[in-house]
Amino acid sequence: MRITLTALALLAAPPVHAVQLQFCWVGANGYTMEGLIEYPDDFQNTGIITETDVTGFQIIGFLDGVAVGSWSLDQLSPQTSWTLRFDTNSLQFPTGGLRSQNSYQEWNANGAVNDCGAVGGFGFNGGNYAQDVCIDNVWIEDSSIDPITPLFAQPLDVELICETTVPVS
Repeated sequence: MRITLTALALLAAPPVHAVQLQFCWVGANGYTMEGLIEYPDDFQNTGIITETDVTGFQIIGFLDGVAVGSWSLDQLSPQTSWTLRFDTNSLQFPTGGLRSQNSYQEWNANGAVNDCGAVGGFGFNGGNYAQDVCIDNVWIEDSSIDPITPLFAQPLDVELICETTVPVS
């Protein structure tokens, strides 16, 4: 009976509101990534949150605009490399790759960027050497950019533009 009452109480409770933000990363040589992060409203403007605070997360990788793989929080397993830091005040993922400064990102890709899953596997690593991606368990060195490159998120109602810059001569 207690379980039934608890279940009914949860069903009757008002829905938990969540902040949903989108982001875009532009790597080198035509590599880009688009993503979504979600966390409870109560965490907004509280500073740094971690992977344990996030309620929704997904990333999709592209090469020259063509999808090359994806990963989402529902694929999380004990073997997944999953470290996330996000500043809810500035809507920015801290970069620089230092764990001691909460600027390390490991989204289905470890420090060697080689454990993102086989066929269709995709991951991102923001370490102290570079920001780069993993595709099918392979580090894509060509995607690497400076580790301190800023990575911001924005509301869903803002148009997300995630394109590499084409040099104009």
